[in-house]
Amino acid sequence: MPKGTIKRLVRDRGFGFIRDDGGQEWFFHRSGVQGNFDQFAEGQRVEFDEESSPKGPRAGNVRPE
Repeated sequence: MPKGTIKRLVRDRGFGFIRDDGGQEWFFHRSGVQGNFDQFAEGQRVEFDEESSPKGPRAGNVRPE
């Protein structure tokens, strides 16, 4: 299960980006978050499931570490 840090949140559009411990960036959408999207913050440590999308790597089932 990958772990990383939330690098950017775009709250009004409902998505963000995570940088994993290996340096790869992952897109995530509010629909792929466990719990309340608004409880997440930039700099917060999270763990997630790897998913693929036509636009590249995507994080799903994002939850606090």
